[in-house]
Order: sequence, then structure tokens, then C-alpha cells
Amino acid sequence: MISKTMEAALNHQIALEGYASQYYMAMASWCDREGFEGAAQFLHFQSEEEREHMLKIFHYLSEVDGFAITPAIEQPPLEFKNIQEVFSLVFEHEKKVTKSINDLVAICYKEHDYNTLNFLQWYVEEQREEENQARSILDKINLIGEGGQSKYYIDKELTKFYQAALAKEAAGEEGA
Repeated sequence: MISKTMEAALNHQIALEGYASQYYMAMASWCDREGFEGAAQFLHFQSEEEREHMLKIFHYLSEVDGFAITPAIEQPPLEFKNIQEVFSLVFEHEKKVTKSINDLVAICYKEHDYNTLNFLQWYVEEQREEENQARSILDKINLIGEGGQSKYYIDKELTKFYQAALAKEAAGEEGA
């Protein structure tokens, strides 16, 4: 049985993960329109991953006799100034999610909820990876700069990140 405090906090996380999925999908659509095919692929992949994160918590709540709430998700922004802004926002959002996961872990300790603590360890590691990846992408975008050919090189780099994410996912599935 899960406490009402933890149930509410996990439902908040469900909403945050759901918003991330929609946010990244909106960014992918913008990238696609602007000719950033690699960035669009990468962000579509990230959107789906965030949805999986949301569903994982949703199912966990059911397993521990909690009640998962399907979140109402606000409309994310549809327009962005440039690709730098897109990935600055991705990085900021990942930091927000990391803080939220850390807050959940703190509640676990306070409530002696070691089952949920164990469940959340995957999210702790995942957020470290997500934040590092977003920072690395932003660093590459800033390194490439805003010259005439920069959009092309930025998109090629994002294609590499997308391909690496696909390879990691495939390796994870093979090891399962």
C-alpha cells in the first residue's frame, strides 16, 4: 500500500513526464518545419521515451494499490527562436525533471517507502543520463555556432545522437 502523499507526488511526476512528451513532440514538429530532420527524429524519440517514463509510473501506482491519474496536459509552446533555444529549453526541462525525481526520493526516505525508493532508482540513473545528453547536445550546438552552414552541422550531430539512442535502446532490449 502506498501513502496518499507518495501517490500524489507520483501523480505529479506522471503529469511532468506527460508534459515532457508533448513538449518534445512540439519541438520535433518545429524542427521538422525548419528543416532539422535529425533534430526532429531525435526529439520524436525523446518524446516517446518520456511517454514510456510516464506509463511506467502509471503502472507502478496500480501495482502498489494506488490510483494513477491521467494528466491534463497544457499546450506546450509551438514556436522557437532557433535550434539553440530548443535545446536550451530541453536542458532546462531535464533539470526540472531531475529535481522532481530527487524530491520523490526524499519523500521515500521520509516515509520509509523503500519499495518506491527501489522503483525510483532507475529514474535517478535515467535522469543523470538525460541531463548529461542534453548538456552535451547544447555544448555541441554552441561550439558549432550560428554561421551560414551551422544548421547543417548541428542537424548532422543531432542525427548522431538519435542513432546512438536507437543503438542503446536496441542493446537494452537484447540484454533483457
